Amino acid sequence: MTAEDAPAERGAEHVTMHEVAEAAGVGKGTLFRRFGDRDGLLLTLLGEAEADFHEAYTSGPPPLGPGAPARDRLAAFGSALIERVAAEADLGAALGRQVVHERRFASDTGRAFHHHVSTLLPETGVDADPDMLAHALLAFANFETGDYLHAGCGIPTAHLQATWVDLVRRVTHDGTGPAPTGRMST
Repeated sequence: MTAEDAPAERGAEHVTMHEVAEAAGVGKGTLFRRFGDRDGLLLTLLGEAEADFHEAYTSGPPPLGPGAPARDRLAAFGSALIERVAAEADLGAALGRQVVHERRFASDTGRAFHHHVSTLLPETGVDADPDMLAHALLAFANFETGDYLHAGCGIPTAHLQATWVDLVRRVTHDGTGPAPTGRMST
């Protein structure tokens, strides 16, 4: 087992600095100097686990990647993120759940998600504060909300994704016609 394999093999919640140091063939002190603490180590592993997803939404095929309208990219991004949060086998989600939300939001991964959403919002014609709207939208797709709604309330992933798409549609309304109203269908 290597240091990178520990979360996948034993579950991210069981990863210890001691176990990773042994798997990497280094002393525990080396890990603490390099990562600071367990959260620092988990955030590094999270960044590695998120690399493929980052590649998909920054340079992959549309609608998640470039080449699709910004509104479609936002819808695809949130839908993919919600699917990953709900997937029990997703290593990125498992690692992210182990890190306190303040550190997760401030991590490279958290900042990349926020930057992506806040950059796409103005491209849709939204003239409100894209930074705050990105925070609001991403709050719907985070672990705490997703776990509560999916696992706690039994709401299917497809319904959560449809709600994300509806939120994007409502937030990015361009003002040229009537504002979206009514219940969304699932």
